[in-house]
Amino acid sequence: MAIKEYLRRVFPGTAEEFCQKAGQAMVSGRRLFVITANPEILMHAGEDPAIREMLLDEETAVVPDGISVVKAMNLLGFPAKERITGVDLAEKLLKLAGQQGKSVYLLGAKEEVVSALAKKLRDQYPQIQVRYKNGYGKDKDADFREIEALQPDLVLVALGVPAQEKLIARHLGHFQKGVFIGVGGSFDVLSGSKRRAPALFVKTNTEWLYRILREPSRLKRFYRNNVRFLGQVRREAKG
Repeated sequence: MAIKEYLRRVFPGTAEEFCQKAGQAMVSGRRLFVITANPEILMHAGEDPAIREMLLDEETAVVPDGISVVKAMNLLGFPAKERITGVDLAEKLLKLAGQQGKSVYLLGAKEEVVSALAKKLRDQYPQIQVRYKNGYGKDKDADFREIEALQPDLVLVALGVPAQEKLIARHLGHFQKGVFIGVGGSFDVLSGSKRRAPALFVKTNTEWLYRILREPSRLKRFYRNNVRFLGQVRREAKG
């Protein structure tokens, strides 16, 4: 399937507009599954029917997590205003959950990282209800069944693309409410365990370059996903 078919479903507005939409869903008790679409998950969709199905599902909200996705949308005729990153979205929704005294479940990352984030949230927002589990359990479906019993207002899953999205999709039907987002390595940044890229990289949409400079091992993965993605988008634009 053409990349264009996925991109036509991606939210084209601002990060602030989408945060309001997701925040309203959380506060009003509606169910919303958010996929932060980067080139990696869009390329996986070509090989994995489960990912393809969730990206095309009308009930799934898809946002452009990456400047290359925004550029691809503009090139293929779906004008997009800006990227909407998982870490920014998670930060804003956690703040709202804290202010509103909502319940949050954090699944993923190392024990010291996720527990540090839970403590930080409880210290900042005394009203918030936070439960968590690290990402090293062998049976992730069993972990998610525990979350089902709690029915939280916000569920953030930090297990990496596309495992986190597929896990959410498998269990989504067992929830009556809640905002669900796969957030990759965001717990490291949100807990303070790892620095986010300096403001210059964030402002110029080059966080990917900062990450590669810090961790050269990422280069192979970047090439496998981002370069192939842009090549396919260019071919579709010409066709």
